[in-house]
Amino acid sequence: MDDDHHNNLDDLCTALLLLETKEEACNFLKDLCTPVEMSALAQRWRVCRLLQNEGLSYRDIHEMTGASLTTIGRVARFLKDEPHHGYLTILEKLKRV
Repeated sequence: MDDDHHNNLDDLCTALLLLETKEEACNFLKDLCTPVEMSALAQRWRVCRLLQNEGLSYRDIHEMTGASLTTIGRVARFLKDEPHHGYLTILEKLKRV
């Protein structure tokens, strides 16, 4: 990741941390993203939540969400194998809400 990209991502993450309400978050995302990008983000998040239900296959999740098997596999890989643990962090925090 080059310095400009890293700085831009860091700046975006700082902005996200300033959001205080669900309404602020939704409005920021609506301004930041196209409708297609918003739909893709929401779909990935739904896939993530469904993958936590061990009884569902990728095909089941595909039928429920319309997400491609590639997208479902990517989300699953980030849940299980990638070092960032972004999905897992939020899933754990949601358990406490």
